[in-house]
Amino acid sequence: MDLAQLWFWIVGALFIGYFILDGFDFGVGISLPFLGKNDSERRVLINTIGPVWDLNETWVIVAGACLFAAFPEWYATLFAGFYLPLFLILIALILRGVSFEYRHQRKHESWKRSFDTMIFIGSVIPALLWGVAFANVVRGVPLNEHFDYVGGFWNLLNPYALLGGVTTLLLFFLSGLYFILLKTDGELHARAQKLAVKVGIITIVVAASFLVWTIIMSEFKLATIICSAIAAVALIGAVALNYLRKEGLSFAAVAVTVAAAVLTLFVTLFPNVMPSTIDPATNSLTIENASSSTYTLEFMSWVAVIALPLILLYQGWTYWVFRKRITHATIEAAAH
Repeated sequence: MDLAQLWFWIVGALFIGYFILDGFDFGVGISLPFLGKNDSERRVLINTIGPVWDLNETWVIVAGACLFAAFPEWYATLFAGFYLPLFLILIALILRGVSFEYRHQRKHESWKRSFDTMIFIGSVIPALLWGVAFANVVRGVPLNEHFDYVGGFWNLLNPYALLGGVTTLLLFFLSGLYFILLKTDGELHARAQKLAVKVGIITIVVAASFLVWTIIMSEFKLATIICSAIAAVALIGAVALNYLRKEGLSFAAVAVTVAAAVLTLFVTLFPNVMPSTIDPATNSLTIENASSSTYTLEFMSWVAVIALPLILLYQGWTYWVFRKRITHATIEAAAH
């Protein structure tokens, strides 16, 4: 395996980390109108991710920076062609972050409700559009001989990509519900468990449809079949474990599901990074023609060897410090 291929898998691993970590963040935000019956319950939900959401979000910055440095052609084509959906994701993330910081600045119910709505919208849009974007990358898009995207916005809203978007939306929602089960108790916990059962069944059906379509599109590539099977088994296991009240195991299983689903897309894509639907043989971006120089990749590899373990240790320590459950009592105590 050469350095370009290694960095293809490193970029994939970074996006896996981002979708697992920020995925349950999105899921908690999506759950607000379904589980938060009053301001106290919504504050409990928001505080489950309060100490970690911004740290989770930095993974997409790292993934994007590595994509830019390791595969500048891929980065340029992706961000130019997918400008509008990526712009909408950015706006949604900004609204979501602002809402977390400002909803508690005034006590008026209408003020808090407005920011709660923005948290919900700011969670739904990225959860949906990330799936749409990655599904389009795997499916292939119209690229000309200069590797420029020439398809327009509506070309991105094809059935396969939309199914991919709904799949990530449901997976993140389910992941967020399982995280809520780890962090809450009482009536809120009970309602989250019941909702997770319903969402889990729907997610199995939708995700299975998307994975089967991906397998067919890959022409039954062995690696795609294996990764899809792992994702399917892990998802079914997560739903079953939640039904048995095994909260930690169900959250771990859905994390494996997200990881295996993203890996499915990357192994299906390999050795391309952005296939063309116009002339796949000559117009497609591949690992070889999209990567940076060997010197750049060597330098990045040394930085990654030093920095990545430190990042993982710091994030692990953060989750350990804030591992306790959030209750109504702690919320009320913090308000005084």
